[in-house]
Amino acid sequence: MVSTIPAISDTLNLITLTPQNITMLIGIGFLGGTMSGLLGSGGAFIMTPAMMSLGVPGIMAVAANITHKFGKAIQGARKHNELGNVDKKLGLIMFLALFAGVRMAYYANSGIMEQLGEAYSNLYINSLFVLVLSFVTILITYDIAKRKKAVSKPNQAMKPSLLLNIPPVIYFPVAKVRVSLWIVLLVGLITGYLAGTVGVGGFVGVPAMIYLLGISPYVAAGTELFLAIFSGAYGAYLYTLNGYLDIRIVLLLYLGSLIGINIGAIATKIVTDLQIRLIMAITVGMVALSRAFSIPVNLVDTGHLAIKVQFMEILNLISNIVLFGSVITMVLILTCLIINKLIKKSSPVKNRS
Repeated sequence: MVSTIPAISDTLNLITLTPQNITMLIGIGFLGGTMSGLLGSGGAFIMTPAMMSLGVPGIMAVAANITHKFGKAIQGARKHNELGNVDKKLGLIMFLALFAGVRMAYYANSGIMEQLGEAYSNLYINSLFVLVLSFVTILITYDIAKRKKAVSKPNQAMKPSLLLNIPPVIYFPVAKVRVSLWIVLLVGLITGYLAGTVGVGGFVGVPAMIYLLGISPYVAAGTELFLAIFSGAYGAYLYTLNGYLDIRIVLLLYLGSLIGINIGAIATKIVTDLQIRLIMAITVGMVALSRAFSIPVNLVDTGHLAIKVQFMEILNLISNIVLFGSVITMVLILTCLIINKLIKKSSPVKNRS
């Protein structure tokens, strides 16, 4: 039994909040929050596909994610600011292009939903996930391999110097980089578009700041969360106007993410740069793979592919195992690293006593 949203009752249904779904949504919030605290708001890229796996329509999952990240970003940015990880100057300049990107994405997303229906909307979102996440995985993996072959500086980036020096060039004191205004605006535009399309743009914004602008992972994570305050607020406003928001989902996501994001932020002071890159590469790659398994099911829903129901169920099962299994494993690894660090810190005190 499902209830409907008055504004769009003919096209979308609200998810039924059974005890199992409530627990799953809180858990999704915790997992996404933990990864967000570590990687920036980009860690929440797992939340949209996770909600879709529970039966939430893609566009509603996007609306819930981008709305929930507004409040979560305030909490996370505050924590990172205390740790000195937020470059407000960089964030405010990127914000100029961010709004344009979010608005463009909203029109594309809502247009597909209204003209073609939920099946095509889900296919569009999953396809974009696969393309972008695969690119990000390749980029990060290449950088890790490059660092292993040659000794390089921690903040060295794979950046074309000619492009980054196109006037006007601006210096960002917290990030400690000097870069062209146009490159910063381009990163902001892309981040905003992805935020408006799949609910979060940080999974591209954070790597772009690290590998293109040469910013440390810590400052990239903190600055992206600061930026997410603006993209989250504007995206939430646009999607809410047309009835795509289920506030119940948002509140449940908050319950888990506000705890997880503090754990992730603390982990940035314990986990090394290389470990953050490895975690990002593995998690992003696994989420891309899980979305790839969902695309045949989307094609069946649109009528472009015919496969047996049993095979569809197998694909959905594999997709969920890859998605949740990889993220849970990464969170457990982070937790173990934090506990191990705390034990090592407390050992000298015990020995003295």
